[in-house]
Amino acid sequence: MIDRAHVHHEHTGRSSESRVNKHIILEALDLRRGQTILDAGCGNGYMSKQFARSLDGDGKVYALDSDGDGIETLRKETIGTTIEPLQGDITTTTTIEESSIDLVYLSNVMHGFSSDQTRGFCREVKRLLKPNGKLAIVEIDKQDASFGPPMSIRFSPEELKQVIPLTPTDTVQVGQFFYMQVFENQK
Repeated sequence: MIDRAHVHHEHTGRSSESRVNKHIILEALDLRRGQTILDAGCGNGYMSKQFARSLDGDGKVYALDSDGDGIETLRKETIGTTIEPLQGDITTTTTIEESSIDLVYLSNVMHGFSSDQTRGFCREVKRLLKPNGKLAIVEIDKQDASFGPPMSIRFSPEELKQVIPLTPTDTVQVGQFFYMQVFENQK
């Protein structure tokens, strides 16, 4: 297992939007009207906007990111929508109500978490998810690519399954060099 005690990988301002297939992600997640979704580490909010369209005005999307400037920009862009931008950190306790989330989505952020942040993330996801709620983690494959984080901090799907205290379900290829691992909260 990777020594994650001192991992630091900066994400601010970077986006994998052009490298992942949003259609495949949305199809695999099978979203339904009325759901509540948390896009954790939302960046510019491109998936938050996709999720909101999929909910067709009936549901809620929390767009959470630690970048206050990015969240303020997203707030201005999404006035009057079902998207609620929040500045915060998914590796700590958020202001979101316990057992209120149907889907937590995290894209290309997990590899940057230290061991302590990973433990905090797992605690917060367990606190937020409804029974049978899902966690979807998009990560870069653990293979050579001309971009992305160092190989030493990438997760394979098998390594994610060892770290996340939920039941793994599907592993879906969502772009060249990218996969999505889905988990279910069976509490």
